[in-house]
Amino acid sequence: MEAASSDQYRSSSSSASSPARRYYLPKPGALRRPISFEDSPDWDDIHLDDNIHLAASASINSSAYPSPSPSLPSASGAAAASASASACRERKVAGATLVWKDLTVSSLSATTNRFSDRLVKSSNGYALPATLTVIMGPARSGKSTLLRAIAGRLSATQRMYGEVFVNGAKSRLPYGSYGYVGRDDVLIDSLTVREMLYFSALLQLPGFLSSKKSIVEDAIAAMSLGDHADKLIGGHCFMKRIPNGERRRVSIARELVMRPHVLFIDEPLYNLDSVSALLLMVMLKKLASTGCTVIFTMCQSSTEVFGLFDRICLLSNGNTLFFGETLACLQHFSNAGFPCPIMQSPSDHFLRAINTDFDRIIAMCKNLQDDQGDFSSVSMDTAVAIRTLEATYKQSAESVAVESMIAKLTDKEGPCLKSKGKASDATRIVVLTWRSLLIMSRDWKYYWSRLALYMFIALSIGTVFSDIGHSLSSVMVRVSAIFAFVSFVILLSVSGVPAHIDEVKIYCHEETNRHSGAMVFLLGHLLSSIPFLFLVSISSSLVFYYLIGLRNELSLLVYFVVTIFMCLLANEAVMMIAAYIWLETYKCTITLVCLYVTMMLVAGYFRIRETLPYVVWTYPLSFISFHTYVVQGLVENEYVGTSFAVGQIRSIPGVQAVRGSYDIASSASAKWVNLLALLLMVIGYRIVLYVLLRVNVRKHARRLGKWRSCCSAIHTSASAK
Repeated sequence: MEAASSDQYRSSSSSASSPARRYYLPKPGALRRPISFEDSPDWDDIHLDDNIHLAASASINSSAYPSPSPSLPSASGAAAASASASACRERKVAGATLVWKDLTVSSLSATTNRFSDRLVKSSNGYALPATLTVIMGPARSGKSTLLRAIAGRLSATQRMYGEVFVNGAKSRLPYGSYGYVGRDDVLIDSLTVREMLYFSALLQLPGFLSSKKSIVEDAIAAMSLGDHADKLIGGHCFMKRIPNGERRRVSIARELVMRPHVLFIDEPLYNLDSVSALLLMVMLKKLASTGCTVIFTMCQSSTEVFGLFDRICLLSNGNTLFFGETLACLQHFSNAGFPCPIMQSPSDHFLRAINTDFDRIIAMCKNLQDDQGDFSSVSMDTAVAIRTLEATYKQSAESVAVESMIAKLTDKEGPCLKSKGKASDATRIVVLTWRSLLIMSRDWKYYWSRLALYMFIALSIGTVFSDIGHSLSSVMVRVSAIFAFVSFVILLSVSGVPAHIDEVKIYCHEETNRHSGAMVFLLGHLLSSIPFLFLVSISSSLVFYYLIGLRNELSLLVYFVVTIFMCLLANEAVMMIAAYIWLETYKCTITLVCLYVTMMLVAGYFRIRETLPYVVWTYPLSFISFHTYVVQGLVENEYVGTSFAVGQIRSIPGVQAVRGSYDIASSASAKWVNLLALLLMVIGYRIVLYVLLRVNVRKHARRLGKWRSCCSAIHTSASAK
């Protein structure tokens, strides 16, 4: 049986030497050429300077990786790849050696409320400069968790045990020395590719603006984005969005502006077709040729992409089934009794052998198997195959070689990576304000749609309540018009929820990568929203003010506009709080609508505040509702100091005329008290938002979700008993 297996493997291996497969599976010796550490890991020969030019012996041998032009989508794509490669070779960057030893990651258990669920179990491995190291496995195998653990980006519900070494020293990667690209592309649709990268460089890098333009151009060339550099990322009006492959490369280029020593990528081929996937991996191979250490996760790949990997870490249920060179993994599976068929992709074969979901598929399709033949050469139960592969790896020469290499790389400390510095908070505030202003001016869903809605409401309410006169009988009609205008202006602000959620998502991504902070984000958002909110306030207020015939005095008009403006500023903070808590348009919209309706009920219009139930409705709801202060201030602005004739010889003050259904103060300074209350609410709500951002309430919310799952599991088990 072993002979038959080896024969089948030899036939599979021989196919790699055929003309069609020579590029995909290069010789094992060629895979070792990008780095000289394997032969002599001497740290004295390595210099961690950003402008370092690696020795000729450490550069990639072009003959080992022939140009994949026959497999690329078009001649323009190949030309772009060639141009980016030449640009990359002009500027080399030193990579860093990463070693993880006995690395275990546990998560908070839903039943015991302890860190007992092990997602990664005693993993050992390393990643060398100028190489591509892939962590591969089926879904829920722990590959993304392992990547985050090595990068030092685990969540609050996860805990790491074991050791991670950077250039032989047990330390974390400092700021600016590495880049991390998540699975989802968090990009700003209203910016062009060049603008996106330029703003990213301004947020991350210290120094002058002119010095960062060349860095941005280098990143564009490295990811072959020259043809899309001046196109909007997500599309605007009738402009199309750039394809998924280019979006993915923009996400990677955003991290390249720091010229990192190490680049982590979670699922670089996520949602990409085969052509875009191959082109992206060629770009990453060219990037690694500059000296950068590239480590990424992947669920599955084509044969062409698989041939570009230098090393593979294969996981299943958190267990390491193999770590070593890609061709050695083929030999490992053959030794365990699972040779790769000639016409099957190696990664497909690996995942078929270790993915337990295939057992259910085979059980459902037994009749098809009888007619069509087996779906895979692996006829053994998946759980047995996993145990066989794990046991074979522990006793293999590859496992011994990994331990020996780890000992060699950690025996002597190499050069220490240093932080490259970051932009000052003042610079970041200016950059975020500048960027937000540009986004708001281009994207209709930020403020232009709200401006159109506010103008429509102002026209509608103004025409409905027009020509009502200035008699005593028109007082309550005008108060109703003011209340309706304020309520609808606030209620229709939910149209800006999607834009606020996009802003919060961008902040969460940039804060995770330490490109921004809570105070920087708050001040940037506040400063950028002021001109647009003022435009909305003055345009809608002017239309409403003159249509319903309020008093024609400049000071009163200015107070009206300023009050609406302060109301919208306070409302923006409330919307940002809801957007940060939920990060979902539906939940955020429902929350805000319920909150606004409640504030309308306690604003003193439907029932005077003093007659509301004292608990809850009066305190605290009526005092935290900005509807209350806006309506009361605007009514006082209109009627304090006025009087209405009753008959021929008698008149009553405007305050008394209003108090029949709405309570206002008679003092001339009362309206300024309401405006001051609105200003305090603008500050107070932003303080609340700052606290939520500062303590990272979303991270604690995920932990609270674990506790709720724990409680529900205990309740379910108790009910079953």
